[in-house]
Amino acid sequence: MRSAQMSSVDRRATGSTAPDVRVAAKGRGTHRRIADAVRAAAPGATVLIAAGHYTESLVLDRPVTLCPEPGGGEVVVTASAEGPAVTVEAADCVVRGLGLHGAGTDAPAVSVGPGAGLILADCAVTGGRIEVRGGPDRDAEDGGDPDLDAPPTAGGTTSALLLTGTRIGGARLAGLHVSGDARARVEDVEVSAIEGTGIVVSGSARVGITRLRLDATSGSGIRLRGRAMLRLSDSVLNGCGRVGLLLEDASSAVAGESRVSAPGAAGIRLGGSARAELTDCRILDAAAAGIVLDGSARVVAQGCAVRRSATNGVLLTEGAGADLSDCRILDSGYGAVHAAGTAVLKLADCRVRGTPEHGVHTTDTARAELTDCTVSAAAMTGISVTGRSSAALSGCLVAETATGIGIGSPTGSRVSGCTVRSAGRTGIEVTGEGVAELTGNRVTGAGAAGIVFDAGSRAELAGGSIEDCTGSGLVVWTGARPNVHGLRIERPGKNGLYVAEQAGGTFTGCDVIGAGYAALHVGGGADPLFRRCRVRECADALSTEPDAAPVFDDCDPALGGIAAAQPATAAAAGAAPGPAAAAPTPELPDVVEESLPDLLAELGELVGLDGVKRDVASMAKLMQTVRLRVEAGLPAPPLSRHLVFAGNPGTGKTTVARLYGRLLKALGLLGHGHLVEVDRSALVGEYVGHTGPKTAAAFNRAIGGVLFIDEAYSLSPLAGGNDFGSEAIATLVKLMEDHRDDVVVIAAGYPDDMDRFVSSNPGLASRFTRTLLFEDYDAEQLVAIVEHQAERHRYELTPAARTELLALFAGMTRGGGFGNGRSARQAFQEMTERQAGRVAELDNPDAAQLIALEVADLPASLAGATA
Repeated sequence: MRSAQMSSVDRRATGSTAPDVRVAAKGRGTHRRIADAVRAAAPGATVLIAAGHYTESLVLDRPVTLCPEPGGGEVVVTASAEGPAVTVEAADCVVRGLGLHGAGTDAPAVSVGPGAGLILADCAVTGGRIEVRGGPDRDAEDGGDPDLDAPPTAGGTTSALLLTGTRIGGARLAGLHVSGDARARVEDVEVSAIEGTGIVVSGSARVGITRLRLDATSGSGIRLRGRAMLRLSDSVLNGCGRVGLLLEDASSAVAGESRVSAPGAAGIRLGGSARAELTDCRILDAAAAGIVLDGSARVVAQGCAVRRSATNGVLLTEGAGADLSDCRILDSGYGAVHAAGTAVLKLADCRVRGTPEHGVHTTDTARAELTDCTVSAAAMTGISVTGRSSAALSGCLVAETATGIGIGSPTGSRVSGCTVRSAGRTGIEVTGEGVAELTGNRVTGAGAAGIVFDAGSRAELAGGSIEDCTGSGLVVWTGARPNVHGLRIERPGKNGLYVAEQAGGTFTGCDVIGAGYAALHVGGGADPLFRRCRVRECADALSTEPDAAPVFDDCDPALGGIAAAQPATAAAAGAAPGPAAAAPTPELPDVVEESLPDLLAELGELVGLDGVKRDVASMAKLMQTVRLRVEAGLPAPPLSRHLVFAGNPGTGKTTVARLYGRLLKALGLLGHGHLVEVDRSALVGEYVGHTGPKTAAAFNRAIGGVLFIDEAYSLSPLAGGNDFGSEAIATLVKLMEDHRDDVVVIAAGYPDDMDRFVSSNPGLASRFTRTLLFEDYDAEQLVAIVEHQAERHRYELTPAARTELLALFAGMTRGGGFGNGRSARQAFQEMTERQAGRVAELDNPDAAQLIALEVADLPASLAGATA
């Protein structure tokens, strides 16, 4: 293999001893034509060309360098009718500082054939394209990821081009076309005024591009086809007539710190089975959608921005997938993010703002997962789930939208730890046949009702709060029968809880404070069950319509037993209840309970954690005995249920915390047993007076369940000083005392740091009296986690793969970045991806091949982490 190094554009610097050859209009020992000089030059020679215009079609069939005579002025070569201005047939050729003009805009001005190599530096290419034609496409990759930042090499049938400091313009069809198994590296190049596509990469070609400026193409900016691969960095694609970056078939691209501005269609579009990784890219002012994916295309984007798209910011259809983190989708002309078909959408720490339609919309059977995202300024619904799609929302903020979150799909969606603020209408609504599980959410400042469960919907609500809504706090329409636990409703403009005609449900441990109308309103024929509900500072405790049949169990005395009918004093937000159902009122729904033996068996199935399992099982037996003593009329011994979980990341702390809450619920010691996970950012405010309410809001979401504080030691930093973390700790201590029977607090973090946290406040030391130590997983346990994941997803490790995986885990460097169980789960995910790529190359894989995870599928990232 002979390589064309980027730093050596002057062949005289390579140490070649071949004499220079000169071209000039006159003079002894000079050639009049460049072609004659090339034929006379020895391999490795430099052809020095006097200033002037030359009409020739040059063929470089040996390694030579063409460049202007030093100080001689401009050299322009215009192709004759026979072919391109320069045709390269040999490796290690250099053309520097020339103007090259094609014979026709449809034809190539520069052509690099199979097996040839060219460095084209500081040139101007006009009136035709540059083409690099490699040999036949490769059937499979030659192992590993290609290094597209390395200098290209030529040899065999692989052609190579190093293009640097060059301008390309005035061509048709394409400015640069790299095909077959060719390789190209492009640096500091300008492409403009192309009647067609700026750059086309096809076949199995690989191209690396840095600092490209591409302007005013009538077609797409860059187009990838076949199994072509592209690495793009620090580049600008501006004013393309069609798509800025287009990937088709099985092509792939990695793009970083690049910008697509004002394309005539989509900014970036992927189809077929294309793949793209985008980092710190900007897609601005697209005439269609910013990012479009269809087929089975996949994109992973981090730190990117999509702004002012004429249609959607991000659009997924068919079976496409997108994984976006720390991205911004701003000021879209249609819905900001739209997922349809069977698409899979993941958004983490993203910001979606400004749309005349929905902020995020899923439909058909699409699936979406949003974590720690902000959706704001949507004229319709912030997050809308329709059709038979589903969504899992965690830790999101939805603000200043018409409706905050709308769920109308019967597939089932989860919303946990989210905040809906200042919705123009309803904060959260479950409509039609929608099925939803709402846990620990906060709705504040809604312009109508806080939460609405529509006729035909099915919903579970645990914890959380509704504050300062203009209409009723929670509205349950005709026919709906939700299960609601631990909800706190404060200062609703109308009723705290409105149960419409023929509605029902079970409401346990709910508080209504400061309602403008009656705290509870029950419509005719409705039969809700209220358990341990409290009413404070409301205009009235209860209003009912004729034939209402509410049942009260251990509620405030103001609510009494079964309420007598009295005139209604309020309506729900915005509309009258629907007509009464003709069907007879069904019996009260049973509360689904989990058994203690089943939960302990589930705990025992966890990999490793033997000491933790013993401690939790022992505590369960102790608390079971305490409950029996209380039921027998005996005094309960002093017992703190709050725990410290000390261990490194990925050791199962969150999983055990979730099981612990369910165990306490099974024992009757917690109302719901749900888990609310927070960290310092969810508890500590940014200014004086903000921390207390913020901590209280997080705590209230956990009432009836478990408050899990990850990295709790960060509330008591080593530096000390005037830090709001101490205020959060003081607030927690008081709330733990006020609600000692309603909430369990688990503080988690590194073992060495948790002692400092517990000792930072005397109230913590007296409440956290037990620490559970979570040991790191050993290699055999990590393999067991991978096997468990494989079994869940119907994969199977071959014996050889298991043995090799065990060796890789045993050799891993266990530094600060070691992820324990997280590393095992990531390893399994990478194995399935590598297996998919391998199996896709098989003609007709059978079931055993689709299931088997082999040695070839073991993750390369894991091998790189070994000592």
